[in-house]
This record gives sequence, structure tokens and C-alpha cells, in this order.
Amino acid sequence: MVLTKEYRVCMPLTVEEYKIGQLYMIARHSLEQSAEGEGVEVVENRPCEDPVHGKGQYTEKHIHLSSRLPYWIQAICPRVFYVIEKSWNYYPYTLTEYTCSFIPKLNVLIKTKYEDNNGSTENCLELTEEELNARAVEYLDIAFDEVRAKHYKKEEDPKLFKSEKTNRGPLIEGWQKTDKPIMCSYKVVHASFEVWGLQTKVEDFIQREIWEILLLGHRQAFAWVDEWHGMTLEDVRAYERQKQAETNEKIHNTSGASDGDIY
Repeated sequence: MVLTKEYRVCMPLTVEEYKIGQLYMIARHSLEQSAEGEGVEVVENRPCEDPVHGKGQYTEKHIHLSSRLPYWIQAICPRVFYVIEKSWNYYPYTLTEYTCSFIPKLNVLIKTKYEDNNGSTENCLELTEEELNARAVEYLDIAFDEVRAKHYKKEEDPKLFKSEKTNRGPLIEGWQKTDKPIMCSYKVVHASFEVWGLQTKVEDFIQREIWEILLLGHRQAFAWVDEWHGMTLEDVRAYERQKQAETNEKIHNTSGASDGDIY
């Protein structure tokens, strides 16, 4: 079975600005979510090229899980357990695939495109008629949808945050219709899992986790805007390399543990 969902997430940024903001957010978020023996290990990060999308960046990561999984998955998973993330970033288009070291029948494919609008494009990722009929569209509001309590930080709340550099925020009800600039992240998620007895639970878990990760990441990209606004691509790539090294060191800096995990 393949579940197809399209998430649309608006931010008070331009697509050009988010090219920097996305790289900064992912690098910092990965470090903050990692602990000893747990987190996101970057195993490859190199330029790539596609005949349609042009030049881009290929990244492979091992997302070490185990302790943050639901108990019913922990019960069947070995201690050495990770999800493989392969990403081809041809900004403003990206393709990301997730497979599992322990469950080979699990596959998640995410196609993303960014546009300077408020989520009004009906078929941004050019889905087929069959895919359009199968998809469910969900809009995420970075200001008024709530992250889990353990992820909430007052300084990262878009309802409260005011950017000193850009003078944007705080966000109020209906901000997607009134605020300028505005951009939207369109993400189509194909999730398939073919293991009898766990299929529904795992698919529900995947969608809940993707929803939370998207909401948290996009909130942070805006709330951290004063940290990355004004950076060049060279600046943020240097920052990315530094944080990746710190993250990998943190994951492996534990005796007796296998790799690690991320939520």
C-alpha cells in the first residue's frame, strides 16, 4: 500500500532567502537533536548534477533511532538501527528518499518544491491524474499549529517572535493572506510499508512524525532568521560543514553504544 499526502507550509520568507535558511536550519537542528550515540550522522555530502534540474547537492545521512521509537517498534528492532536518508537538492526542487536498515519493505519518498506564493498552486509538483486523485492535501500553519510540548520554545514561537533584521513577525491569525513576502513549501510524501500486522501502525507513525518534523523545522527556519539572514551560500556551507562535524562527533562520543537516533 502507498499513502500519498501533500503538505503545504507557508513562511514569511522568499524562496531565495530560504535557500540559505533551509541549509542553516537543517545543520543546526541536526546538532540540537543529537546526543551521545543518537542523532543524524552525515556520511556523504557532495555536488551532483541532473539533466533536468541542473547542478545540486547530494547528501546521505544515517538517522539513528532506537530509543525514540514507539515501544511496539523498539520491541522488534535491534540496537543497531538507523534510517538511511538520501537527498538530491536541486533548489528550489528537492528529492529525498528514506529506507530502513532493518525493515527493507519500508520506503518513504518526498518530492519538494518551493514557490513564492501562499500555497495557491494546485499541482505544483506536476502529479499525474492518478496521483492527484489519491493524494490528501494538508496545510500546516507554523504559527497556530502546535508542536509537541517537548519541542516548544518560547523564543521559537512565531506568534511571539519579532525579527530585528527583517522586521517580520509576530504572526497573527490569517497571516498567510496578508504578510509579505510569502513563500510555500510543497511536499508530496509517498509512504509504503508492506509488513502484515504492522502496516497501519507504521504508516500512521510515519505521517505523524513527518507532520511534526515539517512543522518544527519551518518554525525554526523563521525563528532563527536573524542568525542566518545575510549569510552567503559559501558562509552557510562552511557553517554546515562545521555543524556536521560536531554532530558526527557527538553521535560517536559514547562507549559501548551503537550509532544513535533522531526523532
